[in-house]
Amino acid sequence: LQIVQSGGGSVQPGGSLTLSCAASGRTLDLYVVAWFRQAPGKEREEVACISSGVPRINYADSVKGRFTIGRDNIKKTVYLRMDDLKPEDTAVYYCTTDVDRFICSPEVEYDYWGQGSQVTVSS
Repeated sequence: LQIVQSGGGSVQPGGSLTLSCAASGRTLDLYVVAWFRQAPGKEREEVACISSGVPRINYADSVKGRFTIGRDNIKKTVYLRMDDLKPEDTAVYYCTTDVDRFICSPEVEYDYWGQGSQVTVSS
């Protein structure tokens, strides 16, 4: 299983970006999928998680109301729509999945990771 990400880039504060990820060899529809981010000098942070088969989605408090995670069932991708971006959102963002889990929970062990996408928010 390989996860391939697309999207990212640079934007001014208040702007929007969308990240997407897809899996080669399998479909992400069946599994829990999350987006993490890591800024320089900071620990990796889980930003959002979407379950499979049940309507359970989790967001970090820092992005609630601004970020939206979802599945595009036609394209078989998972996206992260980021609105009202702030300089503190600047980081490398990673898409990840656990093929043994379906529901977002602390027990998920993410074992497949995308290549990372740089998001820079600056004026």
